[in-house]
Amino acid sequence: MLAIERRNAILAKLATDGKVIVSDLSEEFQVTEETIRRDLEKLDKEGLAKKTYGGAVVLDSHGADLPFNVRKRVNANFKEIIAQKIAGMIHDGDTVMLDASTTAISVTKYIKNRENITLVTNSVEILLELADKADWNILSTGGMLKKGSLALVGPSAEKTIRGFHVDIAICSSKGIDMHMGISDSNEKDAQIKEAIFASADKKVLAVDSSKFGKCSFVKVCDLDDVDVVVTNAKPSEEWIAYFREHRVELVY
Repeated sequence: MLAIERRNAILAKLATDGKVIVSDLSEEFQVTEETIRRDLEKLDKEGLAKKTYGGAVVLDSHGADLPFNVRKRVNANFKEIIAQKIAGMIHDGDTVMLDASTTAISVTKYIKNRENITLVTNSVEILLELADKADWNILSTGGMLKKGSLALVGPSAEKTIRGFHVDIAICSSKGIDMHMGISDSNEKDAQIKEAIFASADKKVLAVDSSKFGKCSFVKVCDLDDVDVVVTNAKPSEEWIAYFREHRVELVY
């Protein structure tokens, strides 16, 4: 395993577990504890983790944006559950808009058997995933490639998105809170997600259970601006009552 692959794996464990221990990582990756300490020091300097005595803890930063390869590993089983539920909402002939989230990428894998789909996305990975779908109409938003990501962002991408009107749009977020609403870690992604939702008849938020009650850095929109929230597990009774009051469909 390359050093960068090992550090990405450590980040994924941090995002899932909240902390890591040097000795455990040394045994898992079959490298010396000194090597693991250097990995943690690098992650600390890059602002991706906080090094502690004997290990590291997740960096509690509202603006933290994990690398794409790391995000794919975090709560991967939750994302698959959510993706399967969303796929059932997409039918032959639909026009669909997807953001560049790892959950949206999973959705595309479950709808490949649909026919006559028109799909708009700012995800480079989704474009690659669907490159063999000759019977679909697939459109890229264009735009600027976001550093450390396979997402196209910026004014030109947003302008393209706002020029379309689709049946259903699917976006994820870094946080969902009763007061702040839906939020994400940076302004460029938040602007794209807001534009995607604004362009759809049916607005679907894909968010795993760990995001409930969390506020990220930039607000995307209010919760009652979406039609459906899809998650992997039943939320608290307080959340269920909140969705009912705001007439947001909850799927879990």
